Amino acid sequence: MNEQAMTQFLNPPLIVKQADVKQGEVVADFGCGAGYFSLACAQAVGTDGTVTAFDILPQALESVESRAKVMHLSNITTKRVNLEKERGSGLEDGSMNWVVMKDMLFQNKDKKSVLAEAYRVLRHGGKALIVEWKAMDATIGPAKDTRIGQEDLTRLVHEIGFTVGRTVDAGPYHYSFIAEKE
Repeated sequence: MNEQAMTQFLNPPLIVKQADVKQGEVVADFGCGAGYFSLACAQAVGTDGTVTAFDILPQALESVESRAKVMHLSNITTKRVNLEKERGSGLEDGSMNWVVMKDMLFQNKDKKSVLAEAYRVLRHGGKALIVEWKAMDATIGPAKDTRIGQEDLTRLVHEIGFTVGRTVDAGPYHYSFIAEKE
């Protein structure tokens, strides 16, 4: 999917703006894929902030690096990791303002481990921006039976210790909300 099609389908800069990611903050993008949210966050946090893009696939990280270079963004680093492993990100406890998880939980068998890792690396008051496929039949996206419904995901997020805050408009195919670490 090219960048123009992506922003018509799902608008990462608008979602990041609605989430209120601020200048100078530090962001971890879990399961960054092609990096659309990494790039939008890097622009939002500016030169005083940083974004670390995590993925298990080397080609995803290469894509992020290439896009960042083209956009003249020097505040993004990439790291290949398995986020289902304990302390899988390699980040310090309480080191992040934000963790972004876009369309990655439905792909993980151990969703609780990924959510627990996000919780661990967030500062008190830190937030997770979670974007997932709506649990519906659609001509695009993964099969309905692989998607995680918003109610089920909200329950998991609570089990980890997050407080679920406001929702963010993520278009017709996705739902999104902010989970906060108190």
